[in-house]
Amino acid sequence: MNAPITWERFDYLSGSEDGHEPRNSVPKEILDSIRRNGVCLKGTLFTPLNRDNTDTQSLNVQLRKDLDLHVNVVHGITIPGVPVRHKGLDIVVIRENTEGEYSGLEHEVVEGVVESLKVITYEKSLRTAQYAFEFAFLNHRKKVSAIHKANIMKMGDGLFLQACREVARKFPKIQYDEIIVDNTCMQLVGKPSQFDVMVTPNLYGNLVGNIVAGLCGGFGVVPGGNIGDGVAVFEQGARHVAKDLAGRGVANPTATLLCTAMLMRHIKLAGFADRLENAVLKVYSDAESSGDRSSLTPDVGGTGTLYRMTQQIVRNLDA
Repeated sequence: MNAPITWERFDYLSGSEDGHEPRNSVPKEILDSIRRNGVCLKGTLFTPLNRDNTDTQSLNVQLRKDLDLHVNVVHGITIPGVPVRHKGLDIVVIRENTEGEYSGLEHEVVEGVVESLKVITYEKSLRTAQYAFEFAFLNHRKKVSAIHKANIMKMGDGLFLQACREVARKFPKIQYDEIIVDNTCMQLVGKPSQFDVMVTPNLYGNLVGNIVAGLCGGFGVVPGGNIGDGVAVFEQGARHVAKDLAGRGVANPTATLLCTAMLMRHIKLAGFADRLENAVLKVYSDAESSGDRSSLTPDVGGTGTLYRMTQQIVRNLDA
């Protein structure tokens, strides 16, 4: 695209199946690069599930905590040409990104009894709510829904709602409601069009964001970003490692390319972002109008490959 960006590239092999020992931490040179440049385009890092190795925290969580990427944004839109049950969805999930059940504070009290601490703070809840309402205001959104389980966790989730209500009073023109997380999941599956902007504590945002991604076509098509003060890391909205796709040439590049467009817009390259988004979406609209799905990957009902889809996107950019 000849965008005025110089990339610092890090090839990050994180698993022993790659011939490398599993990593226990994100390398300092990567963190230094992100802090220096202020932006990053990232793939999903794989962390083995190993109860015995409690020192190995999720590398994705560690990155967010080290850089204080305190808000996660997932933007789910239904793309014409992607087979889905619900058309016309445009849902933004804004999630607190550093505490809650992801605080990493757990220990075995006695053998067979594990205690995990869920930490909710007013300060971090408030800045998440502030981001959600400012996002809604600046993007002409009509409604913000706070997702919670305060009927059970009255103190923790109740504190989150207290922060959301305080911010909501500053934005009287934006409709505000509160929905219990289990009902939210049912409503999303049955009638997702009622949702606009959703603001959530950490774990609920992960669950809700993945449901939204599923409604819009899966982890291969939904972009996302992690936002901190002076730094932003863009990655797939549904962070599915998809190790089963490695080496097969059928991974869908849509989510990563739409993340790239988000990055470009973040650094004030809106024209480049529009070009890239249009080039990606045109592959789907052309397949829809012609009935030829050979340029789409199998996850969205196509018969093509990553290479063939990328070629078509490049041709659209050139045109």
